[in-house]
Amino acid sequence: MNAPFPPTKLARMIRSGLRRYPRHLASSLRRNNAQLHTPTPAASLCPAPNTLGAIWLGHSSTLLHIGGRWILTDPVFSDRIGVRVGRRTIGIGRDLPLPLCPTKLPPIDFILISHAHFDHLDRPTLRRLACPRTTVITAERTGRLIPAGFNDVIELPCGQQLNYDGVSIQTLQPTHWGARMVLDRRRGVNAYLLEHNADRILYAGDTAVTHAFNALESIRLAIFGIGAYDPWEHAHATPEQVWSMFCALGADHLLPVHHSTFELSDEHPDEPMRRLLRAARADNERIIRAHPGELWTPFKAAG
Repeated sequence: MNAPFPPTKLARMIRSGLRRYPRHLASSLRRNNAQLHTPTPAASLCPAPNTLGAIWLGHSSTLLHIGGRWILTDPVFSDRIGVRVGRRTIGIGRDLPLPLCPTKLPPIDFILISHAHFDHLDRPTLRRLACPRTTVITAERTGRLIPAGFNDVIELPCGQQLNYDGVSIQTLQPTHWGARMVLDRRRGVNAYLLEHNADRILYAGDTAVTHAFNALESIRLAIFGIGAYDPWEHAHATPEQVWSMFCALGADHLLPVHHSTFELSDEHPDEPMRRLLRAARADNERIIRAHPGELWTPFKAAG
């Protein structure tokens, strides 16, 4: 982001970090935390052939089914996110259990990486998912961070598009930044538009409030992050801002993500959903409230 911030804003950001990071650092050092989280039982992962489907896996990780393809967004299945030091990950621990075992995933056709932040590009998870049938599509100057073992790794700048047997993947520009560490701020950041026939999915990734998606039409499913806004509203939209962006987009359904999983900010874990539902008022049936690991399809929503 473009600092400097106003002094009061900067003070709030420093206080937020001091409140959380020492506790997570101490927890990181107390035990070996390189393993993946023990999953809870998951629901069925089998929509009908060519049926649109979505499963929230915690934070910004979603399993999408479109055009007969399985697509993962920003998969983070580790117990902890942050810098690896030997066998330990020094960083923030996971609060929301992983809803399924990675070995139970269907064959993944594409993994979409929005940007290089540790809570979106998790190298231990990607090593676990590496497969010769899977293609990774990622933001500019992030391809070298992807572990080996995939069919291909494609850096796709914003405004570009790829087509695979009738499934289109297009990149859009959110209002965010893509640094992995403090001094590498030239890395890109993507949102993704997926399309197959009449099915269109927007995965917004991380974004502050933006008008970048307003021109899109006929979106059946919009996936927006609703958490980590206090005091980071310059990087992550508030629930009310997300609802305004969703309404401007005119999408059919909203899947809220990026909440309740990692303690990245000061709001209570339950606050983002409460505020989103309050903002939607009587229109809140358009918000998908499926549990982590639960399959959503438009037919369920209609029923």
